[in-house]
Amino acid sequence: MAKFEIKLPKMGESVAEATITSWLKEVGDTIELDDAIVEIATDKVDSEVPSEVEGILIEKLFDENAVVQVGQTIAIIEIDGEDTSSSATTSSAVEISPVVEVEKPVAKVIEITSTSIDKKGGSGKFYSPLVRNIAETEGVSMSELEAIAGTGKDGRVTKNDILSYIENKDKVPAKVAVAVPVVKKETVSVQKTKSVTAPVSVNGGDEIIEMTRMGKLVAKHMVDSVQTSAHVQSFIEIDVTNIVKWRTKVKDAFMQREGEKLTFTPILMQAVAATIKKFPMINIAVDGDTIIKRKNINLGMAAALGDGNLIVPVIKNADQLNLVGMTKAVNDLANRARNNQLKPDDIQDGTYTVTNVGSFGSVMGTPIINQPQVAILALGAIRKVPAVIETSEGDFIGIRQKMFVSHSYDHRVVNGALGGMFIKTLKETLEAWDVNQDF
Repeated sequence: MAKFEIKLPKMGESVAEATITSWLKEVGDTIELDDAIVEIATDKVDSEVPSEVEGILIEKLFDENAVVQVGQTIAIIEIDGEDTSSSATTSSAVEISPVVEVEKPVAKVIEITSTSIDKKGGSGKFYSPLVRNIAETEGVSMSELEAIAGTGKDGRVTKNDILSYIENKDKVPAKVAVAVPVVKKETVSVQKTKSVTAPVSVNGGDEIIEMTRMGKLVAKHMVDSVQTSAHVQSFIEIDVTNIVKWRTKVKDAFMQREGEKLTFTPILMQAVAATIKKFPMINIAVDGDTIIKRKNINLGMAAALGDGNLIVPVIKNADQLNLVGMTKAVNDLANRARNNQLKPDDIQDGTYTVTNVGSFGSVMGTPIINQPQVAILALGAIRKVPAVIETSEGDFIGIRQKMFVSHSYDHRVVNGALGGMFIKTLKETLEAWDVNQDF
């Protein structure tokens, strides 16, 4: 018999450590190939570490709530053959699937208790990435965190400790709104007041459902975006009759030749990428008083997870893909999102986001910007409508395939002319589609 070392895999360039939140297998358990052994959490993702081998778990090298560095051995499995170990730092490393990652906004937002939670507080106590992440998400200051009595090893604050504190803290009656001191810069002043949530009455037949951690993170991300960006929307209707006819004509041949289902999404995404290339100031981010103009066009694509929640995987360098490449990228990310198989790198570095509200039957929507981006496009449902058709012989009424697109953009840096011209150019690109072209 031999021993196989399970190491903490690499989870992205910026992730150097993780916290063990729960062991899914115990010493003596039989391990199958790809069995999840342990749950871990970082500042960016919650994940499971699968086994690369079959055997028996004979040793766990870390307790729950322990902080482990990438590449460290976390468990040993007894297998047939010679001693070996998993390679966490090579290209053959096991990639793990994220539960969710929520991008943090670049723009600076004034917070009432905005103090970054360091690994160690003033008292010298150590806090794991998971605990620090929960504290920042829930608005728990360093002084509050240091006051929590930890039940972990050496008095360390565990996940259960901070969650229990937050639960009990929420039961305290809301205090009177507290005004933030005025922040002055030259002649500009900003004043922010902490809002007080109105109490909600609960009747006997009502069901109380606790929000998941993912739900809380998404909710905070959405509220932060609304508070950060001055949202403005522009709408335009696009005649996609030629695209519908073309897709109907070529979709079977496309499937036979490429082995991929051709939907409207890659066609529209390719047009969006081409339009961004013409308007590079839509492909930016805001950092305080500076603008970051992105070199790459990385399209975020809102996709459904297996549990019904949404996540935004990213198509990197989307402007460099032809229709076949875009179709394969769209289908691959959508399939892996539904099966919860996305890798951490798949949901990073987006510069512009597209969401298909039409897939749920909506004619249009007003999406919230995915920070730190400055714009997001919502694709409405394609529907048959009566329309006036202009010809050299006069106008007449005909049935056309049309859709609305909604463009939400940050009015701090994107004015109405740019926001409107962007979707006008997108409309012109799509309406000029050649029904006789090949794919």
